[in-house]
Amino acid sequence: MEQKYPGVAAIPWDQPATMIDLDGKPPLIGTIRDCATHFALYKPHAQTQARVLLTHPVHREGRKTRTWLLEPNEIEALVVRMRSEAH
Repeated sequence: MEQKYPGVAAIPWDQPATMIDLDGKPPLIGTIRDCATHFALYKPHAQTQARVLLTHPVHREGRKTRTWLLEPNEIEALVVRMRSEAH
């Protein structure tokens, strides 16, 4: 999955980030690893509502500019990366 989201592979685990929720739940302020860990625990509906606000923008394929926000599919790519590095 990382191949599809090359910018996600370059994000360091200790980079500060904020997990936000479109349903209005309180944000989670922590690291990229914290956000990926919490995202993995969310139920499917909550995952579709989650976004991660970055402190350093990343390249998004097909766009000329970098982005400050990760969508659910990109957060899932972080979860896959985290699990593969754990093994």
